[in-house]
Amino acid sequence: MEGQDSGCSVVLISSTKMFDGFNRRYRHFSPTLGCSMTFSVYFPPKSSTSSAVPVLYWLSGLTCTDENFIIKSGGQRSASREGIALVAPDTSPRGLNVEGEADSWDFGVGAGFYLNATQDKWKNWRMYDYIVKELPKLLSVNFPELDISRSSISGHSMGGHGALTIFLKNPGTYKSVSAFSPICNPVNCPWGQKAFSNYLGNCNSDWEEYDATALMEKSVGISSTILIDQGEEDNFLKDQLLPKNFEAVCRKVNAPLLLRLQPGYDHSYFFIQTFIDEHIAHHAKALREN
Repeated sequence: MEGQDSGCSVVLISSTKMFDGFNRRYRHFSPTLGCSMTFSVYFPPKSSTSSAVPVLYWLSGLTCTDENFIIKSGGQRSASREGIALVAPDTSPRGLNVEGEADSWDFGVGAGFYLNATQDKWKNWRMYDYIVKELPKLLSVNFPELDISRSSISGHSMGGHGALTIFLKNPGTYKSVSAFSPICNPVNCPWGQKAFSNYLGNCNSDWEEYDATALMEKSVGISSTILIDQGEEDNFLKDQLLPKNFEAVCRKVNAPLLLRLQPGYDHSYFFIQTFIDEHIAHHAKALREN
């Protein structure tokens, strides 16, 4: 049964078969966020061995829920073949009724930015701790068929920002990272400046703790290639995403980056569908080797 006291119980909401595995959606109470949360998991078909399967976390973008990737990406085909579970959490706390939480599409509900807010009004917006600490523990307790020690991380847009920053802030925890159209330098773009000033206050050093470009400046010894796909016809490329800033810092610190600018593609899930198999193969290789 779901309960607010333990924080480790999950309730199955739905289950659908796909590529011989199952998409399953769950609800649980999150002590970290102080509200009920949902997350989705694609479990690949069971192999002839009894070993647990590795995990690829997917972090979604602004306005999304845990369902967007599961419904729209088509990534289950490759995940089934590679024997990888796909874990898709939600993008923010919900149902807290904080004043102003739903006033704009790029802040508040659906826009957690994968950080720990320090401003009291937004104290429940602790998606960083939820993704890095609470969710892996929850999965480990409830799903022994998942090998949480073998994990990689990926995401799109705001979720790409989350994947990059979480990977860089937790060396050794994730075997690999990739992103589609990530917000690479949020301290220098309108989305990031709006979110960070409200969640974190006005101290720039606090902002840089959740900025992939700033974090890369201080990173050493990265050996796993960072894969980023970016559509050249993305409406947000010039003002919001700033991948060239991240690329310049990677070159400066000699970090392995494969930034692929894809002609004609935009910011949508049609773009993600086109290249998701290559991203899952990227992670599968790292998860096998480590």
